[in-house]
Amino acid sequence: MWTQKQRRLTEIYAAYEAAAQGFKQGAVCRAGCAFCCTHYGPLDILTLEGCLIRVWLAARPRSQRVALSGKIAENRRLKENGRAARCPFLDGRDNCRIYPLRPFSCRQLYSLQPCGATGPTVHRAAVALAQNTVRQLQRLDETGYSGHLTFILTLLDQPDFRRTYRAGGFDPGRIAAFARSHRIVINRLVAASGAPGPTPTDTRPPAGGADGG
Repeated sequence: MWTQKQRRLTEIYAAYEAAAQGFKQGAVCRAGCAFCCTHYGPLDILTLEGCLIRVWLAARPRSQRVALSGKIAENRRLKENGRAARCPFLDGRDNCRIYPLRPFSCRQLYSLQPCGATGPTVHRAAVALAQNTVRQLQRLDETGYSGHLTFILTLLDQPDFRRTYRAGGFDPGRIAAFARSHRIVINRLVAASGAPGPTPTDTRPPAGGADGG
C-alpha cells in the first residue's frame, strides 16, 4: 500500500505538470530565485510528502542531518510566533536541496512577473487547477494531515504517530491539541467537503493575477 501511494503521488504530480505546462511557459522563475521559499504564504505539505522528506533526511551524512535539524527547529519556532521563515531546505545559494521530491506546495508556484509585495502573478485558471490537485492529494493521503512543513515533520518525529500513520491507522484525537494550535488539517475531512484545506494552493489570485489560460 505504501509503495502504491508513493507511485500515485508521483502520477498526480506528473498530471498536474502536464496540465500546467502552458501556464508556466512564460514564468520568470529561475534557480536561486527563492521569494516563494522565504516570503510568500505557508509552505504546507501532506503527511505522505513529509515521510518522503524524512527518508531523504535519513540518507544524509550525520553532519548534514544535524545542521538541517537545527534549521527545521528554527523554522518551526519562527512560524509558531507568526513570523516569516526561510525554508530550511534552501542551501547557501538559495537553491532547493530537495527539489526532486519537493512537495506540491512548491510545484504549483510560479510567477509571470518578478515577485514583489503582492507575491507571484499567476493565471487564475492555474490556481483552480492547483486547488483541484490538492483535493486529489488529500484524498490519496486520506489517513493523513496537511499543515506547514516543519509542523508535519514534528508530528512525524513522534514514533507513535509515525507508526500509526504508516500502518494506515487514523486517530486524530491523539494529536488534537497540536493540530488546533498549529492549524493542522485532517485530509479526510477537507477532501470530503470538496474544499482543500489551508495549503499554499490556497494562494488566492493576487491583485496582479492573470486571467489568461
